[in-house]
Order: sequence, then structure tokens, then C-alpha cells
Amino acid sequence: METYLRITFDSEGAKPSEIADRLRSSGFQPTQGNYDFVYDWQGAADREQILDLSDEISRRLRGYRVRIEIETV
Repeated sequence: METYLRITFDSEGAKPSEIADRLRSSGFQPTQGNYDFVYDWQGAADREQILDLSDEISRRLRGYRVRIEIETV
């Protein structure tokens, strides 16, 4: 399974490179295409794990003035 993130930046918020560093420290990798970052679960993840990761992303990016869209497939 993989969790994908799409980030929308605010010109009054944090620099994209700062956001990328914070996401990398959570195990996300930059990607190209429809999404900006991907987290590879290296197998199946259950709903609780996905929610925990989503909570962590929310905590790490709180106050940085970005919008996130999360999709796990």
C-alpha cells in the first residue's frame, strides 16, 4: 500500500523546502505527477495505522499554512 499527499502552499506560509524536510522525516518521499509525496507501507496497512500517519502529518504541518490531501491505495 502507498499513501499519497498533495500539498497546496500559501505564499504567506512556510517554504516548500521546509515542508519537504518535515515530510521526509516522517518517511515520505517526493514524487512527480498527480501527487507531491508518497509513503510506501512496504505491505498492507490497517485503518488505524493510516489514521495514525494522517494525525502525524497534521501535527507536523500545523501552523505552516499548507493544505494537504491524503489518499491511500
